[in-house]
Amino acid sequence: MFHKEGHKIIIFTFAIVVVLALVVNHFVQLEWLRMGLLLTLIVLLVLILQFFRNPKRNYRPNDKQILSPVDGKVVVIEEVFEKEYFQDKRLMISVFMSPLNVHVTRYPAGGKVTYSKYHPGKYLVAWHPKASEENERTTVVVESSDFGPILHRQIAGALAKRIVNYAKEGQEVAQTDDSGFIKFGSRVDVYLPLDAKVDVSLNQKVSGGLSVLASK
Repeated sequence: MFHKEGHKIIIFTFAIVVVLALVVNHFVQLEWLRMGLLLTLIVLLVLILQFFRNPKRNYRPNDKQILSPVDGKVVVIEEVFEKEYFQDKRLMISVFMSPLNVHVTRYPAGGKVTYSKYHPGKYLVAWHPKASEENERTTVVVESSDFGPILHRQIAGALAKRIVNYAKEGQEVAQTDDSGFIKFGSRVDVYLPLDAKVDVSLNQKVSGGLSVLASK
């Protein structure tokens, strides 16, 4: 199953791969070179399919838990000053996604969307200290019943050139619903109350909508 954001890219890539494969097969005479080029085209197609996959999962929403919004690895757990929305200290957990991870962004908590804003910006590597302030990004805040306002921020990386954000202010959303999509490498930061109990550790691999980041 593939995410809707990838349908056009998958169709385009498939068409290009087929055309190039026919050209290579017809014009390249050297067997080893022809096979190498055909293999490269197949690998390219597989990587695109891998990136846009959207596997079915058995989600179990829980208002007393904050779930990871994406697949990836936890790279930051620290207390920071969040200046865009809260303008005070929050507990931030950052999850970095490689190009091989599922890139669907899911709501870490359910509730009412109180803030949703897109920011154009640079394309620093996703783990750069200033990426959360200078890169292309979207900020979404959901008012949850148990934790209060929970902010998650999609941050484009060096390869990402487009962030898709579905959140609209005023709408009610469910935990694990699609919040957006980041194309080709990125990171998502989640900002929690300082008293939230962290349930992950640095370098831990997490799954979007399944892994618990924090709890009451």
